[in-house]
Amino acid sequence: MSTAQQPDSKDRPARLTVGVVGAGRVGPALAASLQLAGHRPVAVSGVSEASRRRAELMLPDVPLVSPADVLQRSDLVLLTVPDDTLPGLVEGLAETGAVRPGQLLVHTSGRYGAKVLDPALRAGALPLALHPAMTFTGTPVDVQRLAGCSFGVTAPEELRLAAEALVIEMGGEPEWIEEAKRPLYHAALALGANHLVTLVAQSMELLRSAGVEAPDRMLGPLLGAALDNALRSGDAALTGPVARGDAGTVAAHVTELRKHAPQTVSGYLAMARATADRALAHGLLKPELAEDLLGVLAGQADGADGAPGPEGDAR
Repeated sequence: MSTAQQPDSKDRPARLTVGVVGAGRVGPALAASLQLAGHRPVAVSGVSEASRRRAELMLPDVPLVSPADVLQRSDLVLLTVPDDTLPGLVEGLAETGAVRPGQLLVHTSGRYGAKVLDPALRAGALPLALHPAMTFTGTPVDVQRLAGCSFGVTAPEELRLAAEALVIEMGGEPEWIEEAKRPLYHAALALGANHLVTLVAQSMELLRSAGVEAPDRMLGPLLGAALDNALRSGDAALTGPVARGDAGTVAAHVTELRKHAPQTVSGYLAMARATADRALAHGLLKPELAEDLLGVLAGQADGADGAPGPEGDAR
């Protein structure tokens, strides 16, 4: 259940016509969420056939038009395009006169703050950066997931209340992010969410290779508990052979990965080293065990056997 509070009427934006430039997974979901709050989607643009189908699914009866036409018809425009595309898109819209004074221009990039919208600001637009900290599927389930979702919000101070009110109307929780800290904020989210998908997908593939018929069923409870413990306790939740200093087990892991999934070795070693560093810093990994473990990891990185020798040294 969302803990978001509905904005007071004095802070609540007037009912707006809403347009979407870039019908990827994010834009249609946000527009559909704003529609539930009483705003009116009136135009959407999309280039690929997939984006057009997505727009028809999420925003039925909303016409597909050019980006310039989206701006012409809309009080609030969602610019939901890839990060690298955003600066050029904003400059192009401003140069062609598509931006109207007083128009709310919202981008959803995690990397950029409000300054990327400066060309539109000079044309009289009101710039807002509203980044939902959520993964999207491009289906109606995304609208439900926005309930309680945190949004990274960056905007001029005079537009802060309007930005936060829009987020709350979508069911989200506004979190103010300074302009200069947007890249760090986005890197943190990518590290936690995007890399998690890669790790889980690799784990499922390895379990199938080990003969597990339903790796999703096996991983679900384990990963759910690990995530919950990590969010509650941070580094104190670290478990497993690296945190315990089981150098021989780690060496055996890498040997098997080299045989069956060599593409996963570099990632395993990098995460093992990071885990060892954190476990050691927080007193979970004993220093005398850390020496053997780090020796194994260094040896494995060089492609050596890396198993601990009789005297505990990595050979």
